[in-house]
Amino acid sequence: MREQPASERIHNFNEVPLGYTADEAVQEAERCLQCAHAPCVKGCPVGIDIPEFIEHVKNREFANAISVIKKDNALPAVCGRVCPQENQCQGVCTLAGRFEPVAVGRLERFCADWEPENETCCVDIEPDTGEHIAIIGGGPAGLTVAGEMRRRGHAVTIFELLHVAGGVLMYGIPEFRLPKAIVQREIGALSEMGVDIEVNKVIGRTQTVQELLNGDYDAVFIGTGAGLPRFLGVPGESLNGVFSANEFLTRINLMKAYLFPEYDTPIKIGERVVTVGGGNVAMDSSRTALRLGARESVIVYRRSEAELPARGEEVHHAREEGIQFQLLTNPIEFLGENGNLKTIRCIKMELGEPDDSGRRRPIPIEGSEFEIEATTVVIAVGNGPHPLIPQTTPHLDLNRWGSIVADPETGLTSIRGVYAGGDIVTGAATVIEAMGAGKRAAVAMHAFLTEE
Repeated sequence: MREQPASERIHNFNEVPLGYTADEAVQEAERCLQCAHAPCVKGCPVGIDIPEFIEHVKNREFANAISVIKKDNALPAVCGRVCPQENQCQGVCTLAGRFEPVAVGRLERFCADWEPENETCCVDIEPDTGEHIAIIGGGPAGLTVAGEMRRRGHAVTIFELLHVAGGVLMYGIPEFRLPKAIVQREIGALSEMGVDIEVNKVIGRTQTVQELLNGDYDAVFIGTGAGLPRFLGVPGESLNGVFSANEFLTRINLMKAYLFPEYDTPIKIGERVVTVGGGNVAMDSSRTALRLGARESVIVYRRSEAELPARGEEVHHAREEGIQFQLLTNPIEFLGENGNLKTIRCIKMELGEPDDSGRRRPIPIEGSEFEIEATTVVIAVGNGPHPLIPQTTPHLDLNRWGSIVADPETGLTSIRGVYAGGDIVTGAATVIEAMGAGKRAAVAMHAFLTEE
């Protein structure tokens, strides 16, 4: 897929990949073998009929292709951009053994982008059931439940904490990787289906889960994600210039800091920005720092490159853009003057035996401490569940990390009629995994409501 050159894109927030033309999409679709056993479908968390939609693309039947996709995926333009297809549908593609797999994600993106420019794909909605569903959280899981339940004829209301729906799609992923207009276009399609979205609603404060059940709602889905940032727990994290990735990216994505450089707020960075972590959020933060004008953007990660949890494509883009990688390195203290960050004291690491994650455990090397100068640090080492819903919902079972305990196949929690899915259950994961959980929960919720 064509892309913006690295030398140009580090100076703007425009999307990096440019998408397929119709001819390019058809040419890629012609590579599909149309395997009878369709391993790609089994590899898709939401079960899209991938061979069927690709066959339509090959025949230039683009309206039919997007119709097939939307039977199982309410957010195809999003998934085509940010899903880790290399570990899912494309990872099990028959061609992947000897050749490049079929670019399923890029074809999905093409179909989703083609639709609004040409014609609207109508989604069939079943007759009204009289049942009303409350969804807490307008992120990927909640949006998926909304689409699935509305399609089945239920009335649906989403309660969103922020002033705009979309969850992590809006506040956590940069514009150059996922344009916000595209997220809002997908959400607009749900509104056109009849999904009601109420923003600035803090469930747990304005209403509780039990009050929703006692009121107008017959079932509740909790999809509040994992938006509570984790920190390193080392001295100096309270210095000015030390941000969580959540705060850093939210200020950029929702407050549009990059559009208002003349203001001292909402964010200010120095010449050298260090991002701690090795996942997609770390790549997003470090690449964003370059676009904000940092002279140097460095990633510090305590394991080696082989253990980086970020997508290969994101690491590739980061390297192309000049991001520096300081691997097998871990911060142990932040040092400053007059309350402002000046340097990071780090220690070198070596890899020992694998830990519970299957990756080799990093072990500090005694006597290897050194310092890195930095004016800004972004901590991107993961997130946990926000405690508001658990604290205000008696009898809701939680695990030791504070995540909601829910049946992995149905999303049912310990409270009758209350379901949950996505990061609030699993911890921080991928967009498509949250959507898969939402889809399974919707099937179970529909069965619960229609059996009553």
